[in-house]
Amino acid sequence: MLDLTVRTLAWMLSLCTPRPRGRHRLGAVPPLRIAPIPAPPPRFTELLDGTACRLVRPYVLDPAEHRRQRERRRAARLAILGIDVGAKHIHGVRVPAASR
Repeated sequence: MLDLTVRTLAWMLSLCTPRPRGRHRLGAVPPLRIAPIPAPPPRFTELLDGTACRLVRPYVLDPAEHRRQRERRRAARLAILGIDVGAKHIHGVRVPAASR
């Protein structure tokens, strides 16, 4: 593929550039020699152990945490509208309903 690209580019440049004239002209264009790129070494040489991994993903929530997260998101949405439905306890002290 690289050889085809180089040949196409050389042909397009030969069309776009003027040909040299006179006794110092180049003559035949020597072939391009491109060194082959060696294959990269393999990255993983050992098998992965599936028992060493945790089976539960860290972002999976239990139902109680999912409910608390839903309540926090609801409070944030209502706060945008100016409605305060904040926490019932702040720093361990129960907040009366009138100040919430």
